[in-house]
Amino acid sequence: MSEPTQEEVISTVSSIFKVNNISSSPESLNFQIDDDDFKSKFVYLAQRLEQRDLICRMKKDSYGTYILVNRFPPQKKGWLSKSWTPRILFGIVVVLVMIDGYYRTEGANSIVYIGDPFDMAVLYTFSLLGILGIHETGHLVAAKMHKIKTTWPYFIPGIPILGIPTFGAFIQSRGLTINRDILFDVAIAGPIAGLVIAVIVSMFGAYTSPVIDVQTAGELFERSELVKMEDNVLLTLALAVFGKSGADTEVIMSPILFAAWLGFLITFLNLLPAWQLDGGHIARVMFGEKWHRIATYASMGVLVLLGYWVMAMLILMLNRKRLYVVVIALAILCAPLPVSILP
Repeated sequence: MSEPTQEEVISTVSSIFKVNNISSSPESLNFQIDDDDFKSKFVYLAQRLEQRDLICRMKKDSYGTYILVNRFPPQKKGWLSKSWTPRILFGIVVVLVMIDGYYRTEGANSIVYIGDPFDMAVLYTFSLLGILGIHETGHLVAAKMHKIKTTWPYFIPGIPILGIPTFGAFIQSRGLTINRDILFDVAIAGPIAGLVIAVIVSMFGAYTSPVIDVQTAGELFERSELVKMEDNVLLTLALAVFGKSGADTEVIMSPILFAAWLGFLITFLNLLPAWQLDGGHIARVMFGEKWHRIATYASMGVLVLLGYWVMAMLILMLNRKRLYVVVIALAILCAPLPVSILP
């Protein structure tokens, strides 16, 4: 498609808005408009211009309201832009989740037999990636409803057995998030969709997870053969439905129940009102930049209090300027110190 001429841009904007004046600069065409029904028309204009690789934004001053139209800035072609990247990452994560599920099943079987390790690993993979996949599908559906172009989900590999097999997934917008309403809809759709699946998985996991008496569990805790996971309200309710939340028993968390637990944890982290997380987008839409920044630091404090230091550091890494503080601290730790000031 050929580049739009200045006359075509003027015609497009004038067909939607009442234009009082037109001026130009080296970077953009500037339209002074006079229109009460601005919101819906601006969304329509932005979507039309985006099809021609043009971007528009609003500007207000004491003289009136303006729409500024200019070309999209050139996009960097990195490895994330390759079509094969999300497929390879997904394949890696599937393998890591399968490995994690296999060894988690073997660990549970050493206490109480819960099933064949390979079969349980398959169920675990469907459960965990189902939660994460539906989460990202919620974003994709909301984005498509608002005619926003996005990438396929990028799944983030984790550390199986010793940690968690995946750190979740994310999508990138290839188009404009035109206004706050659209940003809110796209941000909230993912956590809601993923949470619904996590609840379903938690019910199945609670039903299939065996229980042992408290005395036996205490001995296993002492020998580090059983690890106590912090329950949340929804997981506790799921266990209560099947009578497995009593004080005289301890639940052996099957891989399926662990998938639900991890799904709830990822949903919790995503809803924190911090930086570029889903909750961060929502907080910025509802309360503005200042309170969004304050909420980010508060979220990091909550994570530290809960013992999730790594997650707090990951949130810090989402903002390069704040991460520079860590760089300076590392530089100081690595700097050669005079002998006179060493203990």
